[in-house]
Amino acid sequence: MAQFFKAKPNRSKQLSSKLSLKVTQLDHLGAGIAHHDGKIVFINGALPDETVSVQLTEQKKKFARGKLLKIEKRSAERVSPLCPHFDKCGGCDLQHLDIDAQRQHKANTLVDLVNKFAQTQAGEVCEPLSDNAWHYRRRARLATWFDKNTKHISLGFRASSSSDVVEIQSCAVLAEPLSALIPDLAFMLNQLSGKKALGHVELTQADNGNFVVLRVTKALSDKDKAKLVEFAEKHAVFVLLQGDEGQCEHLNGTGEQPYYTFDDNQVKLNFSPGNFIQVNGQINHAMVSQAVEWLSPKAGERVLDLFCGIGNFSLPLAKDGAEVIGVEGVQAMVEQARVNAKQSGLDKVSFYHADLSADLSKEPWLGKIDKMLIDPARAGAYESMQSLKKLKPKALVYVSCNPASLARDSEVILSQGYQLKKIGLVDMFPQTHHLESMALFELKN
Repeated sequence: MAQFFKAKPNRSKQLSSKLSLKVTQLDHLGAGIAHHDGKIVFINGALPDETVSVQLTEQKKKFARGKLLKIEKRSAERVSPLCPHFDKCGGCDLQHLDIDAQRQHKANTLVDLVNKFAQTQAGEVCEPLSDNAWHYRRRARLATWFDKNTKHISLGFRASSSSDVVEIQSCAVLAEPLSALIPDLAFMLNQLSGKKALGHVELTQADNGNFVVLRVTKALSDKDKAKLVEFAEKHAVFVLLQGDEGQCEHLNGTGEQPYYTFDDNQVKLNFSPGNFIQVNGQINHAMVSQAVEWLSPKAGERVLDLFCGIGNFSLPLAKDGAEVIGVEGVQAMVEQARVNAKQSGLDKVSFYHADLSADLSKEPWLGKIDKMLIDPARAGAYESMQSLKKLKPKALVYVSCNPASLARDSEVILSQGYQLKKIGLVDMFPQTHHLESMALFELKN
């Protein structure tokens, strides 16, 4: 007898009736946590001490997700979001929480995760590094979307959990000169005959001016380029076109490259579109200063900086005469770091390219190390931490953008004879759940 396939109902996606739940805390991603029928329920937009009306949208064996329908009892820490795009844009997901409460939540989350997974407590929990809560981003990438029906190109950010582009007129966390550019930039882009060829738009505020980088999938006409130059001159910005291979065409200026500085312009770091830089300039300065203070590198010491990028930590660490070895997985950033060291007059710093997820035991730079700094991506540095057995630096500063991977890697570091001396929040991304932190480990005597 023929058998016909009949899909089973997806019970995990079935909607529940409305529930009234009490929110007890936030998780490390900023969602409210409540409990129902023995399960944890994650509710985006809900805050601790609130009673909320929700509808369960997803149910698993041990947890569920709920959609916030109504706030029945409001938290004293809830504030009205400043940004008019808050309910649609996928960027700033904690604007509804008072900034002091945001920082306290992040600091608590950091300590709790490390305590839980690494089974340790820091000797000292440091005061958070914090600065302006608004207009702090010196760099942002805006998405574009071309509507084939209306021939209109939208400029904005991706919607939450979606590829849709939310068209914006301003951004409350972007540096004010960059935010002010958005309406005129969007209008100008819609005047281009080749607007279908536009990809993302990168806005950057550097020490030497503001830069607009347009990603293009094919060459623009001379008329379009003339319009872009006119826009650049009117707004006193540098405009670049970036092609498929990452190469850039400067439409105005003399090939100016963006840069930022440390130590009253004694240390200068150039960077290019695509190079990673910390988006919060003020906090980056404070973070680098704290790392240098914690490691206190001295002449005659050898310091290893893994995931060094363009030399953000390496160059300041070399200022007092220590020999610094920077290692990075992206060749283009290694080359830029070497240029940055040379132009800053630092001859005791060297840079190498290596796969930092591979076996490092035979790398030529892997010798005696006195101190070490590591600033990995969100995935952490589990593989690199295996080298500690051989290196045994006296002190290690770990800069993390993901408390979960920091907690995991801390367990490895502690197992190799280290103790956690200091830990602290670095509030790099106010108004969002993203949590930057810094930890100091020292080798036990």
